[in-house]
Amino acid sequence: MNDFLSDPRFSGMEPFPTKLWLSSPTMHGDEQRWVDEAIRTNWVSTVGANIDAVEREIAAYVGVRYAVALSAGTAALHLATKLAGEKLYGQARPDRGTLQGQRVFCSDMTFDASINPVAYENGEAVFIDTERETWNMCPEALERAFALYPDVRLIVVAHLYGTPGKMERICAIAKEHGALIVEDAAESLGARYRLHGEWVETGTLGQYNCISFNGNKIITGSAGGMFLTDSREDADKVRKWSTQSREAAPWYQHEEIGYNYRMSNLIAGIVRGQIPYLEEHIAQKRAIWERYEKGLAGLPVRMNPWDRENSRPNFWLSCLIIDEDAMAPMVRGERDYLYKHEAGKSSPQEILDALAAFHAEGRPIWKPMHMQPIYRTNPFVTREGVGRARTNAYLAGAAIGQDGLPLDAGMDIFHRGLCLPSDNKMTAEQQDRVIEIIYRCFA
Repeated sequence: MNDFLSDPRFSGMEPFPTKLWLSSPTMHGDEQRWVDEAIRTNWVSTVGANIDAVEREIAAYVGVRYAVALSAGTAALHLATKLAGEKLYGQARPDRGTLQGQRVFCSDMTFDASINPVAYENGEAVFIDTERETWNMCPEALERAFALYPDVRLIVVAHLYGTPGKMERICAIAKEHGALIVEDAAESLGARYRLHGEWVETGTLGQYNCISFNGNKIITGSAGGMFLTDSREDADKVRKWSTQSREAAPWYQHEEIGYNYRMSNLIAGIVRGQIPYLEEHIAQKRAIWERYEKGLAGLPVRMNPWDRENSRPNFWLSCLIIDEDAMAPMVRGERDYLYKHEAGKSSPQEILDALAAFHAEGRPIWKPMHMQPIYRTNPFVTREGVGRARTNAYLAGAAIGQDGLPLDAGMDIFHRGLCLPSDNKMTAEQQDRVIEIIYRCFA
């Protein structure tokens, strides 16, 4: 690893006096009012006025009839996936998940919380490769997947870094095949998408929809998430499951498996205080993305893309991808990496190490799920069909698609991309210094 502080390329640069974060919570003071109110009134449990208010306010903002406040976005995704499995295949035995023996089509480039609920419910994730225009699920690959696995009836779709995917096509494909959609909008609260000519919020595009208030999200409760739906029946079922599935009896009575997934009234108080500032945070995040786009225009890099005609991201994280001919040598193992600098070129790990040396936090692009060791045997589908075992000693060129681009789009984006410091408290001057560090990496 290079000693960037003594590297001549960085002469005259000093580390940031305090760490510049990827994305940290931004408190405004209103949060304290609602937390104090919960403590004053002794409602420090999983019931209370804050929970009720947050459910109403988020439902109204997103444009759904019901919202169920849960302990985490992961909890919301689990219950959404469980509910979808029960709707499709019936109620499961207590020792089995609702997806027992069933395949589910899943976004490949996402955080593992999107995917793990399929395993919780004993299903098998089939990973759908990424398209390059939004870095989300590729509709062409999804169509190929249905040709390979025509019996699949459930799709889990995530919006990476707050950018909506090509949902009009994905929804049409799902409808054609009679499949339900679990929408993972954990990173995209406040993002909008134009569906059939009308602007709608992400979190309304599936039959079962989920958002997150994790500590680094666009608004946060330190934790927490929500299940969103227009179905009273579905909302009631998720609320029941989230409170240990307690039946209406004088004692603890249980007819089905439940979970301790309900949101705390204290966390709800923080979220309640954050909601009025969501649009402000989105505007700040967009300004950061645009400043990076303008500031990095002189380098062989591109920012994470979005559909400018049909989407309005929340710009939660700003990312870049290095042009293929400007990539310096870099290899990654399961836990370690090596890279070599070449003049006029750089690599994601070199840039990340340089940022870290100057006390700025970046991250690699989310490693595609089909590359994760735990899912190494799961099927993977690209725009040209089966994505695994495409080469051997006697076959060459299978790593490149018929369009001349790497066939595994997600792997390519992961290899050449990185997430930049995107904290909405970062000043323009601080961001300019981050941009300067990146420029010097290419020197």
